[in-house]
Amino acid sequence: MVSHSGLITVMQRAARKAAPRLRRDFGEVEQLQVSRKGPGDFVSIADKRAEQTIVEELRNARPDWGLLVEEAGEIEGDPSKPRWIVDPLDGTTNFLHGIPHFAISIAVEDKRPDGRGEVSAGLIYQPLTDESYWAEKGRGAWLHDRRLRVSARRYLDEAVIGTGIPHLGRSDSARWSRIYNALASEVAGIRRFGSAALDLAWVAAGRMDGFWEDDLDPWDSAAGLLLVKEAGGFVSDYRGQDRMMERREYLAANGELHSKLHKLLAGALR
Repeated sequence: MVSHSGLITVMQRAARKAAPRLRRDFGEVEQLQVSRKGPGDFVSIADKRAEQTIVEELRNARPDWGLLVEEAGEIEGDPSKPRWIVDPLDGTTNFLHGIPHFAISIAVEDKRPDGRGEVSAGLIYQPLTDESYWAEKGRGAWLHDRRLRVSARRYLDEAVIGTGIPHLGRSDSARWSRIYNALASEVAGIRRFGSAALDLAWVAAGRMDGFWEDDLDPWDSAAGLLLVKEAGGFVSDYRGQDRMMERREYLAANGELHSKLHKLLAGALR
């Protein structure tokens, strides 16, 4: 069995402690109390419970580390230490509609000498299927103890590409339509599943050949982007540059397809 660091053990323990309650709540989704957090964006009691459990576990393991968490926001820690980046329930809308496609995402962000953050470890956990995708910088990407590799497809007309479709109050539908029109006639299929974290894990696993989406938050993307890179893929903004956070543009694929996709995306945005 492949060995991993204590950090992955901590993340897996936190995710698996939160998972049983999520599974129970998912089975009773019609009875959940749900409040509106913003246009088209919901938060449930299940989401908050999962976040509380995960934060408690991570803080117990590394009490001096800070956290960036979807619901609670920034929780300060020792600025010289790494911080956790947590999405306790990526795919909340799926969850609330009884669609079995959602995940817990946890990442570790180190501080580089230039002051920028760099993700060094990540976990994406699907509570319903017990799939645990994890990666550490320089040690590869894994599904449990199976090494992950991005797909080897070279041609767009063979590729299935994932995306997120703009919805009420989020992103630019006209911009997305331009990109979709540029890609749709070139690829074998485009899929929208509703969880960016799992979409990126599936790119790392070779289940999808690429993925693009605007306007993701760090907790949506941090662990998934590391998974893709450690599985041999490439991640960038739509122009092929390393300005994803600044531009809030995310493109992931294997090397051959990434080059072709970013040219199509950049052309659609001229």
